[in-house]
Amino acid sequence: MSESPNREWFIIGTFALGTLLLHMLVSTNYELHRDAYLYLADAAHPSWGYLSIPPLTPFVAHYWTLLFGHSVFAVRLIPAFIGALSIVIIGQIVRELGGRSWATVLACLAYLVSPAFLRSNSLFQPVSFDSFFWLLGTWAMVRLLRTEDQRWWLALCIIFGFGFLNKYSIIFPAISFVIGLSLTKQRSLFRSRWLLYGAIIGLVIILPNLLWQFNHNWPVVHHMTQLRDSQLIHVRLSDFLVMQVFMILPALLVFLAGLFYVLLDKSAQPFRAIGWMYPILMLLLIVLSGKSYYTLGIYPVFFAFGGIAITRYTGGKLQWSRSGLVVLMVCLILPGLPMSLPVLSYPAMVGYDKVVTRLGMDDLLQWEDGTVHPLPQDYADMTGWQELASIVDSTWNSLSPGEQKVTGIYAENYGEAGAIRYFNRHKRIPEPISFNGSFLFWAPDSVHGTTLIYVNDDTSDIRKQFQEVILAGRITNPYAREHGMQVYLCRRPINGFGKFYVDKVKRLRSEFERGSKF
Repeated sequence: MSESPNREWFIIGTFALGTLLLHMLVSTNYELHRDAYLYLADAAHPSWGYLSIPPLTPFVAHYWTLLFGHSVFAVRLIPAFIGALSIVIIGQIVRELGGRSWATVLACLAYLVSPAFLRSNSLFQPVSFDSFFWLLGTWAMVRLLRTEDQRWWLALCIIFGFGFLNKYSIIFPAISFVIGLSLTKQRSLFRSRWLLYGAIIGLVIILPNLLWQFNHNWPVVHHMTQLRDSQLIHVRLSDFLVMQVFMILPALLVFLAGLFYVLLDKSAQPFRAIGWMYPILMLLLIVLSGKSYYTLGIYPVFFAFGGIAITRYTGGKLQWSRSGLVVLMVCLILPGLPMSLPVLSYPAMVGYDKVVTRLGMDDLLQWEDGTVHPLPQDYADMTGWQELASIVDSTWNSLSPGEQKVTGIYAENYGEAGAIRYFNRHKRIPEPISFNGSFLFWAPDSVHGTTLIYVNDDTSDIRKQFQEVILAGRITNPYAREHGMQVYLCRRPINGFGKFYVDKVKRLRSEFERGSKF
């Protein structure tokens, strides 16, 4: 009997290490994602909030890079470790539910082969942290419901508090659990002083960010408004539902087994509230036109339940089906692995995606603008950045030392500004200015230079402010989302440029002053 727990921990450890090694092997194949450059820039400007995200991701980046540096490998280790820790929590949930070796194998493998988790754990973004906090929260829910020890409310509220500091979408599983628990006999758990204590502690945890939001006129509302108008408007119900399948396709049977087990099996009745969370969450996000990956964090707990259910119903002569399911999951992920991890070169990936399109799965190539492209958007967002930074650097170095002292750099979006900052961080080149994302908050109030290196494909504004606007270079990488983006050298500012800059900064920042309206 004493050997079984050791064997299960060996299985958990093997899957966790396998997840970590898999991501390490491919971590340097592509450049960092555009969003990673923003979060690394955020990390250099500590704050209790940023325009599009709460502070936790930049906080982690700040201290991680102090210890391990800024290399692509080091940065990508962060989400890789999150994936490995997620495996450990899934295994712990299985153990909590009384599962043994086969249940642990099926649950951990389901997470490992799910395309969405392979993708999210290869990108330094709040998404991987968000899924982890959801998983950690559902583990606390399992403990609460199984033991009815109301002190677990305290852990749950603390987890959700830190999850809130990572991504505001943590409110979705919180709402879903509250509604789901209200639908069961265990609703009596709400009558607990520990829930009150937990709510108070959770509020204390998130209070600094709420105060920051208040003092900056709720940037989250501004961001969500922009997101709704530019991206969520393109979300179609059919695409949302189809992507729920594609995100976990190799593990779909394990998920369905877990979902129906929790909702229908009498032995799983104590956990019925968690079962209700899935349809409630889906309904919430459909009504709010949420992106498909917003549901990602809810799946791992059902992998754990699925491992329990499958081993429960495949005893005796059906035990062979467990091995068959393992083989099936591995066989299903192998053809789709290039869509999940950057294992192919860009030319090979374009060829692969042509096959995907011919097979009628072009939804996998649909970008946030609602159109289909030759590459997945995340992949197109992971190249071209070093080329851009090199063009800016060579343009800067072409100037005399005297002109360099009066030269600034402007980039139109946070990806460009973040990449220029990242690749030139050890050089004398000035930090780029941008009015996009949180770069707006730390842009200088005024400029006094006479030369500007300008990164944008639209020069209509800048030509009104400078007498000399010369094309210095453009991104030629055909696979980059920023393909064709131009870099200009602007000289001889027209009288009034300084005022134009000051007025624009004031106008844009005024949106984040209390009392203003978007």
